[in-house]
Amino acid sequence: MKQDYIAVADKSRIYPPGVAANGDGFDVCFISEAESCGLLLFKKGSRQPVARIPFPHEGRMGNVHFMTVKGEFEGLEYAFEEDGKEAADPFGRQFAGCGRWGHKERGTGGIHTVFPKKGADFDWEDDRLPAVPAQDCIIYKIHPRGFTKHASSGLSPEKRGTFEGVIEKISYLKELGITTLEMMPPVEFNEIIFPEKSEIFGLPQGMRREDQEERHSHTEPVKLNYWGYCSGFYFAPKASYCSSGDPSAEFKRMVKALHHAGIELVIELYFDGSEAPGYVLDVVRFWAMEYHVDGVHLVGFAPLSLLAEDPYLKDLKLWGEGWKEGDSRRICEYNSGFMMDMRRFLKGDEGMLSALSYHIRHNPDHMGVINYMANVNGFTMMDMVSYNEKHNEDNGEDNQDGSDQNQSWNCGAEGPVRKKKVLSLRLRQLKNALLLLFLSQGTPLLLSGDEFGQTKQGNNNSYCQDNEISWLNWGLIRRNKDLFAFVKQVISFRKSHDLFHMAKEPRLMDYRGLGLPDLSYHGEKAWQPEFDRCSRQFGAFYCGDYSEDTEKTSFYTAYNMHWEPHEFALPNLPKGRAWQMVFNTAEDSVNGFWPEGKGPVLKDQKKVMIGARAVCVFMENPEVLPEKTVREKEGKKDAQ
Repeated sequence: MKQDYIAVADKSRIYPPGVAANGDGFDVCFISEAESCGLLLFKKGSRQPVARIPFPHEGRMGNVHFMTVKGEFEGLEYAFEEDGKEAADPFGRQFAGCGRWGHKERGTGGIHTVFPKKGADFDWEDDRLPAVPAQDCIIYKIHPRGFTKHASSGLSPEKRGTFEGVIEKISYLKELGITTLEMMPPVEFNEIIFPEKSEIFGLPQGMRREDQEERHSHTEPVKLNYWGYCSGFYFAPKASYCSSGDPSAEFKRMVKALHHAGIELVIELYFDGSEAPGYVLDVVRFWAMEYHVDGVHLVGFAPLSLLAEDPYLKDLKLWGEGWKEGDSRRICEYNSGFMMDMRRFLKGDEGMLSALSYHIRHNPDHMGVINYMANVNGFTMMDMVSYNEKHNEDNGEDNQDGSDQNQSWNCGAEGPVRKKKVLSLRLRQLKNALLLLFLSQGTPLLLSGDEFGQTKQGNNNSYCQDNEISWLNWGLIRRNKDLFAFVKQVISFRKSHDLFHMAKEPRLMDYRGLGLPDLSYHGEKAWQPEFDRCSRQFGAFYCGDYSEDTEKTSFYTAYNMHWEPHEFALPNLPKGRAWQMVFNTAEDSVNGFWPEGKGPVLKDQKKVMIGARAVCVFMENPEVLPEKTVREKEGKKDAQ
């Protein structure tokens, strides 16, 4: 039975783009240059429209078509129509037929939008953004599906790979010490990649989607765009990442639960450059306002200056590459420079001390920096120390995809081995890498799974691997328990001592007139750094008087990436204070660290031998004195 619909336009107000509930009807707004535009209504699952509602002549301003429609919409879905062609709603909140991940039908036919529910306001209660300063953040990067999809996640099948699964892992994130969760694109996108001439960032150049669909049969094998770095529907959380059938509500429950635990959420959004700057701005504002996200990592092409200057977004964390300037550390530069330089230093390349000295202090006040040793588009940290070459054969591109510049070293054997010597060296190198990351002043990012040795079997471009190559194997926590314990200790140590995440970038100067600079560089000789190409030894002294902590504890870090031990002279401490070991990655018997305050006090307070390919951290301890100093004090008392 044909339904009657009433459409009216009110030029006295601004209609929000897309479709929004309004009393017993819907406000409809579509942006198009076409002369003839309308709203198409479909029964659920049908390809033929049951009604077409044209926009009224008076419902147009420029390229914006608008109207308010009243009638019966139960059981219906919609799409827009422009000059006789069907078009999906770029502002749609939920799309039909997208709830099943990787279904072949997902790549064919038109895309229909689900009408928004009326009166479906979400109860945020007293939700507040944690607002963690950039220098205090510990970032953990996940894929919304791969984070919990593996059976070892311990979740029920319906929760694996979903936003609800993330909620179930919040206690784990807290245990690890995470403050900020970064999530790969959570928006609705087409994960189907056709096999011929396909690209993960869109369609083959010059090919229309309808031509591509006609060219390929439904029975052909397909690839999956697992990562989601492609154009999508930016106002809709991805339905196949949802366990409840209501992706919007489930995403909001996840955000609220994270905030309740004091954890921020930053989402990645990819733009291919075809979007209007105003549209990108609308997208970012939407996720900040509608979903209470704490920040956005902008990938691809985005109007960075426009977003940074927007008054609505002044409290939002904005991450990206290519910022010309920033107003504070809420603006963060996100690139691989730290990773590439620190990996080269880690494996012992020549001439890397200048880069090391730059990265461990670099964190300007006007713009933050995000540091990482591994990210999705490259080797995991375990693969970084296990493979010299990429192994992307499973991607079906003859190992031609992915970067050839990984700055990795397999420690003597390619891939999985049983040799204890190689395994021990790999573990030491991982610990060295973790200290390089978490003792540097920028904001550290840990790729999910790196804390327990996740491997992708040498695949450095797993964009199409929706399987155990990409899913986290939670069973590795038990297998690599020593690494997991070390990561937790390093994160806890960084968070406990503000000298490693200062509110102001270290100046390498005595700007307070205290007799010592805030941070100073050293070589094998104290106060004499060596930047020769052949040198691989470096020391950094952090003066405790610049700390905001009441203890005012000083620290000294010694880096030796040479394959032979080296002796380091230690900076002198005030009388009555002594250097005490905190970390020593060459000390396997204690897993490379001691509980704070429990490490050995150096018998020789003038110099120390640092093992081959090792990093050591010493802290000033006024309460525990070397045995010699104790005897001297006791002798003075006896003399009195």
